[in-house]
Amino acid sequence: MGEMSLKKNWKIVVTDDRYGNYKEEEKVFEEVGAELVIRNFTDSRDAIAGLKDADAILNNLFPMTDEVISSLTKCKVISRYGVGYDNVNVKAATDSDIWVARVPDYASEDTSDQALALFLGCVRKIAFKDRAIRTGSWNLHKEQPNYRITGKTFGIIGYGGVGVAMHRKLAGLSLAKVLIHDPSEDPDFIKSRGGRKVDLDELLRQSDYISLHLPLKETTRHLIDRPQLEMMKERAILINTSRGGVINEAVLAEFLKAKRIAGAGLDVFETEPLPEVSPLRALDNVILSDHAGWYSEESLRELKMKAAMNIVEVLKGNAPLYPVNSIASVLEA
Repeated sequence: MGEMSLKKNWKIVVTDDRYGNYKEEEKVFEEVGAELVIRNFTDSRDAIAGLKDADAILNNLFPMTDEVISSLTKCKVISRYGVGYDNVNVKAATDSDIWVARVPDYASEDTSDQALALFLGCVRKIAFKDRAIRTGSWNLHKEQPNYRITGKTFGIIGYGGVGVAMHRKLAGLSLAKVLIHDPSEDPDFIKSRGGRKVDLDELLRQSDYISLHLPLKETTRHLIDRPQLEMMKERAILINTSRGGVINEAVLAEFLKAKRIAGAGLDVFETEPLPEVSPLRALDNVILSDHAGWYSEESLRELKMKAAMNIVEVLKGNAPLYPVNSIASVLEA
């Protein structure tokens, strides 16, 4: 494909400002002479007005709905800061010949670190003991007993970059076995890394610890619901650093309150920030985090640069580095 002219003053709009500083993006955009405009859209009407002359969009959490996307007249690419893209209507973008791009490989180490930290914190009851000791308590093992990790079974649901990294980091814990559920992954690849591919029900029934590393799609929404929680052991610990929507949160809170499973470490929630009325807030067998698994200073820089590079490639007439969809009319041009 021939390169587009770089003489044009491209306009790139950020839909929601989470970072405050965009020096990495501005450095990348120097190659194509683009203007970067930072916005904080509050609703669809605001976005439709603010994006009408955008050549490209850097999107964070703002919902890119069918209504917003169908109003775009110049946009060539929506590049999302992050791995997931459930807040972007990909079909609407594809129908409008707009690329959707993401950054799938910037935070595998960081997110798996977070999952491992939540796991160990839950096993050793770190947050519970910290809170209790601050109020004068001691000898807390009688209230929440600990159980040894050695010899137990760990289940990983989703075996992409983060799941693979998590598996690697578990290697020194002397687990009896690691079970993997990922319908799209090759059993031989999993076996070569020391795991065993199983179906979801077997993983849930056998695992002492379960960590979720999968995207939120229609097929994964509420993947962990009442029937799945009922399969789990009473001493099981559930970790989620992927998307809140893969768990039925209300049912999970019910099971945790009844001590039907032992604990959970949650970095993501169905509604974020976690609402004040959430029953999870009152439970002492859950560790809560603020959707921070993706973050380190290094991962943030990498994310910002790669999200910008997606856009530069499209403005140069190429496909983005990490496309979500396929724009046949553009590729054939």
